[in-house]
Amino acid sequence: MPRSALFLALALAVQAPLAAPAVAQTEAASATRWTPAQAQRWYDKQPWIVGANYIPATAINQLEMWQAATFDPKTIDRELGIARQQFGMNTMRVYLHDLAWQQDPEGLKKRIDAFLTIAGRHGIRPIFVLFDSCWDPDPVIGPQRPPIPGVHNSGWVQGPSRTALVDPGQDARLRAYVEDIVGSFGNDDRVLAWDVWNEPDNPGGGSYNASQLAEERTRIEQLLPQVFQWARAKRPRQPLTSGLWIGEDWSPAANKLTPIQQVQVAQSDVISFHNYEWPEQFEARIRQLRLYGRPLLCTEWLARGNGSNVDTILPIARREKVAMVNWGLVEGRIQTTLPWDSWERPYTLQPPTIWFHDLIRKDGTLYRPREAEIFRQMEAAR
Repeated sequence: MPRSALFLALALAVQAPLAAPAVAQTEAASATRWTPAQAQRWYDKQPWIVGANYIPATAINQLEMWQAATFDPKTIDRELGIARQQFGMNTMRVYLHDLAWQQDPEGLKKRIDAFLTIAGRHGIRPIFVLFDSCWDPDPVIGPQRPPIPGVHNSGWVQGPSRTALVDPGQDARLRAYVEDIVGSFGNDDRVLAWDVWNEPDNPGGGSYNASQLAEERTRIEQLLPQVFQWARAKRPRQPLTSGLWIGEDWSPAANKLTPIQQVQVAQSDVISFHNYEWPEQFEARIRQLRLYGRPLLCTEWLARGNGSNVDTILPIARREKVAMVNWGLVEGRIQTTLPWDSWERPYTLQPPTIWFHDLIRKDGTLYRPREAEIFRQMEAAR
């Protein structure tokens, strides 16, 4: 059977109802992919999941957020408080990094625990992201470079690095990172879910699209199912996922999923996706993904200049019971209030009139108070 057909068959097969086991099995005890019924039971127990992709205003990337010298609990506490009080948010999607673990595994876990304590005080349970294929492919531990003036997300880093990714000798280290983090927090009720790899088929993004090594795509095809396996072997009580983000049609019958996307669909306990498009396109994505019979989480959205707006997208998601995690929360060093075209045309003289991402200004005031009202209305409607 061709590889694409095999992956699609696997993705479809997991939708079929399974016979009940002789001994009742909870999600927490399962070392295999959840059935659709298990995934739905988990989802039905949650409030309507709504939140943001989060990094504090004082951090330019994942390393600056998590390294000991720049970890900023005071800012995190203030910003998560605003997210909860003003927007009714109950989750944050938060990126970790293998280099932060390699440098200081015990220290990183202590900082994750501190973050979870802060988030828990505000009624927020994060989705942790383990790996990421976006932006700078050569991350370096230690002090991070300052933002490039006028450029969107100019300091974000991939993890693992491109050199580590293509080196099979690094697999043991990457596995140890996944197993240690998921093993340490996989039964912690303060964690909502695990996003094992952000946009694994992204060629870099922004200014880095030409920086991908020839072997990277093949290596990710090999590693992604292993990462799911490594995480799942620790028996987390939270679901695993990896989000679709590109392509014309994700529905099973279209048979247009790439090998990486087929792994994402076949291995995710709950289906996640990214969408920065107009409302009608957002609705089309929901229709396509409903066919897999699992709860849906939109883990990236909100690009005001691209047609993805709070006023139009959030009510659709609430009606369709789709979990929503927008990019991002606070104006800061990542500069994602600036649009994607700033990679080619930096906004150094005058910022754009309309923010691209984000909801809160550096000083803690709201970019647009009406958006906060809509969030609260949608959250209250649950």
